Amino acid sequence: MKDNKKVTITTETTWKEITPGGIVYEAGNAHNYKTGEWRSMRPIWHSEKCKQCLLCFPVCPDSSILVEDGKVVGIDYDHCKGCGVCVNVCPFNVFDFVKEE
Repeated sequence: MKDNKKVTITTETTWKEITPGGIVYEAGNAHNYKTGEWRSMRPIWHSEKCKQCLLCFPVCPDSSILVEDGKVVGIDYDHCKGCGVCVNVCPFNVFDFVKEE
């Protein structure tokens, strides 16, 4: 695949025009895709309980803990996959972990 352009595979397509394994994809960033629809559980952050220790922020594998000016301000549910790591690491129990509806 050249210049990150999408290749339409035909009988004339050469192996040099496709990615290994025959899968054609475009380079991108996971932030461009709303992967939060995969989750079965949802962390609910309660701002009034939060002590702003920021222990949840570095452990989130999806960078879904939103921080502004050094403080947690919410959760990016478009990208949160509901792993529950933030819930488990929080010493102040500021998260509820509920079934996704």
